[in-house]
Amino acid sequence: MSSRTVPVRILVVLGALSAFGPLSMDLYLPALPALAGNLHTSAAAAQLTVTGCMLGLAAGQFFLGPVSDRYGRRIPLLLTLTAYAVASLLCAVAPSVGILVAVRLIQGLAGGGGIVIARAMVKDLYDSDTVAWAFSMLMLVSGIAPVLAPVVGGQLLHLMPWRGLFLVLSLVGCVLLAAAVAALSETLPRERRNLGGIGAAARQVRILVEDRRFVGYTAVLGLGSVILFCYIVMSPFVLQTGLGLGSVAFSLIFAANSIGLMIAGRVSGMLVTRFGPDRALTVGLTMGVLACTAFAATAIPGLPLWAMLPFLFLAVSSVAIVMPNAMALALLTHGSRAGTASGLMGMVQFVLGGVIGPLVSLIAATPTVMAVTMAIAAVCAAAARYGAARVVASADSAAQTPPTVADQAER
Repeated sequence: MSSRTVPVRILVVLGALSAFGPLSMDLYLPALPALAGNLHTSAAAAQLTVTGCMLGLAAGQFFLGPVSDRYGRRIPLLLTLTAYAVASLLCAVAPSVGILVAVRLIQGLAGGGGIVIARAMVKDLYDSDTVAWAFSMLMLVSGIAPVLAPVVGGQLLHLMPWRGLFLVLSLVGCVLLAAAVAALSETLPRERRNLGGIGAAARQVRILVEDRRFVGYTAVLGLGSVILFCYIVMSPFVLQTGLGLGSVAFSLIFAANSIGLMIAGRVSGMLVTRFGPDRALTVGLTMGVLACTAFAATAIPGLPLWAMLPFLFLAVSSVAIVMPNAMALALLTHGSRAGTASGLMGMVQFVLGGVIGPLVSLIAATPTVMAVTMAIAAVCAAAARYGAARVVASADSAAQTPPTVADQAER
């Protein structure tokens, strides 16, 4: 389908659904100390509410992706949005940290469904020539969420207690439910659905795991997420505690990097239109490797902050070029199992990005540790992309016969 035939409102709604993860995790991060005090629990126990949501987001994408391949996109999406709104409301009235962790897990499961189904719908709506462009446009909407959510949450805390933030998330779920009802129709016809049960879903997963091209580009996506999550998790400690920035200056840097993500998302769409997703991904990875390496080169000798910030800006911005094109290339030959493929990609993204960043921050929240971790992730992403490209080249050179009717239908 041409990019011009899909209304902009659909992309906006799908982009908002793609922001469920960072919005659910990051909006209330500034409220963790108040939450721990109000529920008479430890800081470590309060952190488990973040872990519960993260696990739910990963599991929700993994399990609900195949569900959407079996039953279609719209009904599962509406059900998960309803569950998200209700779970967020229950979080607001949770009487203990144990109950809050359990409900946060449910909230994450529902939010993961929104993310994976939104990606699958993009693959349903767009053909292979325009799907990378569509993912880049989604980044314009969803890419700003992970860096602005903590700032917005901190401002909301001046107006309401920590429980009010979950009421805000419940309201967001209700708004998105209404938007989905109004703007989104079913995108997966019955004749294209995987009608088997658990066994059929397991076979779809096996096909994906055995596809080295899919695994390679999914690794690129996950490692790109490591760059972004390291920045989100570590920068408050690095820039404020370590380098002495005030809250206002820190917020301005966050805002600048958010603008960088938006600009890079737009640039990604332009690159895809002119050169295709493969070359656009090469541009993004080259930019990421150079920027992250330069960031590390300025951080290790302890150069002034003004010398590091331009490279940090470019490193964060590169993610908005890498991620949408890696998604598009991973999904290129898996249209009939887009939900399952998106679920696996989302799980890898949250496991790598959501675990490595916090784990590394436990070592030391310093500019050197953050920069070196981001540089390693960028280099590994480039290596994974090189491996995936070699698989594609080998397959192309080995092809001796024209594609079958089934192959053409798959694409």
